Amino acid sequence: MTCPHCASATTKEQTQKTTLGYRLFRCSACKHLFNERTGTPFNFLEYPTDVVLLVVLWRLRYKLSLRDLAEMFLERGIVLTHETVRDWEARFAPLVADQLRRKRWGQAGSSWYVDETSIQVHGKWCYFYRAIDAEGNLVDSRLSEKRDMEAAQQFFKQALAVVGHTPEQVTTDGHASYPRAVREVLGSSVQHRTNKYLNNRLEQDHRGIKQRYSPMRGFGNFASAARFCRAFDELRNSFRPRSLMRETLSLPEQRRLFCEKLAVLRLLLLMTS
Repeated sequence: MTCPHCASATTKEQTQKTTLGYRLFRCSACKHLFNERTGTPFNFLEYPTDVVLLVVLWRLRYKLSLRDLAEMFLERGIVLTHETVRDWEARFAPLVADQLRRKRWGQAGSSWYVDETSIQVHGKWCYFYRAIDAEGNLVDSRLSEKRDMEAAQQFFKQALAVVGHTPEQVTTDGHASYPRAVREVLGSSVQHRTNKYLNNRLEQDHRGIKQRYSPMRGFGNFASAARFCRAFDELRNSFRPRSLMRETLSLPEQRRLFCEKLAVLRLLLLMTS
């Protein structure tokens, strides 16, 4: 194992392990003692990494409160508080989102469907801008406090950075900010359609975040709302069983894909330093 302190490959595994069962190593070059989690965001945690990842994934993906998760893990012999769940979500949800965004770079199609849906944050309505391609795969998402020209432009700029290429066609509703934002950010060569009925697939796709955030009765502040919504959308897209709109998959195949994607995500996060 490479030393996280000096990057030397001359390391030797020790006979003893950490209290959580992780292997210990000593670097022959700099003489530092380290374990498997040293240099990762999960270092110094008092719980196994798999437990932390599972708590964060369940919090994002399923309709569970902070206290629900604490009770569920208590039944499994793991004692933690709802504040611990909140802290892990704040620390590791952005890590999940960043890794998944990086993994899907350049994979979105050339036809985008763009719309925004309202999210309540501390008693005020904010706007969650989202875009999917013709097959329903996520292009990008961004929470904004306003629904105006600047917000639309910022969303398109962010989407370009994530996807890595300009679309050939963009479909939006009739909001006045979109034509200019598309023209100035994406270019005048991009075909812009504004028929609201063509955007029904995205209107239906909004149900994901709506159904997840509704039991939470809104968010306490904008930063936590933006963090949660972004990570939720990335995770939901990652575990989407179908990459094509009308693709047919059997239940065993869906289960197999879910397990494979979960294993890949765990590996991505564990390799993060």
